Parts: sequence; C-alpha cells; structure tokens
Amino acid sequence: VATSPGSSMASDRLTATDAIATYIEAKDHNRPELMADAFLDDCQLEMMVKTTAIAFPSAAVGLEQVTRVLVRDFSAQYDNVRTFCLSRPPSDHPSQFRCRWLVGMTARQDGAVRVGCGNYDWHFHPGDGRVARLFIEIALMSVLPAEDAGRILPWLSAIPYPWCSGPDAVRDMPSIEALAAIRAFIVAR
Repeated sequence: VATSPGSSMASDRLTATDAIATYIEAKDHNRPELMADAFLDDCQLEMMVKTTAIAFPSAAVGLEQVTRVLVRDFSAQYDNVRTFCLSRPPSDHPSQFRCRWLVGMTARQDGAVRVGCGNYDWHFHPGDGRVARLFIEIALMSVLPAEDAGRILPWLSAIPYPWCSGPDAVRDMPSIEALAAIRAFIVAR
C-alpha cells in the first residue's frame, strides 16, 4: 500500500505504481479510506461496460462518488476480489498510463464467480501524482456457477498480485470454456 502523499518529503510525490496499487487495495479489500491517497478530490471516472454480466454507472465525479462506485457499492456486492494490472507504468511519474487488467470475484448473494478483463486509462495529476481521471473499459465478464469457485479462486490466488504479465495471468488458468475469450483478450498484443 502506498504512503500517503502528505506523509512523504515535500519534494516527493506519489508514483503511478503506488497510486494504482493503493486503488487496487482500496477496491479489492473494501478500504474506502485509502481512496484519498490515490485520487484527487475532484477526480473523474468514466466507464464503458461492454457486457451485460455486470453493471456500473457510466460516470462519477468527485472523490466521494468515485469511492462509492468503485469501493463501497462494489464491495457490497462482491467478495474474494483480486484485481491484476497486466503491466506496470513505464516510469515513476507518467502523465498517463494505459494497461490491461484482469479481475476475479464471487458474488455475495449467490456465490457465483465472475472473471473479467478490460483496459484502464489512468491520468495523473502532475503535482502530487494522484489520479485525476480514470477510464475503465470492461471488455468481457464471464459468470460461472458457485461450484467453479474451487477452481477459480486458487488460480487467482497464485497469480502475482497486483502486477503480472499476461502470460503469467493465464499460465494456470482453468480450462473452462467460459474463460476462453478472457484468455484470448489477455494474451493478445
């Protein structure tokens, strides 16, 4: 988890890697208090959901709304969440960064397993390094029965977290037909 921007030396600023890792920690572990360490107060979220297997609003503005959408509401519906970025930012302080992601989780209501993938487009504040704008594309989301959790969750737990390569992410992916399109998306260049 990243250090709060205010707790480091005045000349330091949050790295892109730390901002993204802090967001993942907040989302995956229901830690809304961490979002202020990663996002600006006036941050913007835009989402493009290309599947009917999960629903999100298309936009949110401001830290409170973004935290509600990405952490509070999300955590109320899902647990056992593991999110992976399939590449790291190329430098400590890029102005923007695009990467593919993979996520797996179980639904609190019925235990169904969801595995999805897409793209993140991060835009960072040049002053302190926190996220000013985030665009999330949810390209694919597969819903599997609760009985598949015994195959999916161990696979997700074995992937380097939260950073891994596409090949590392799919190396031990269970051979389940519903995951074939996700495998193809992850390994495509």
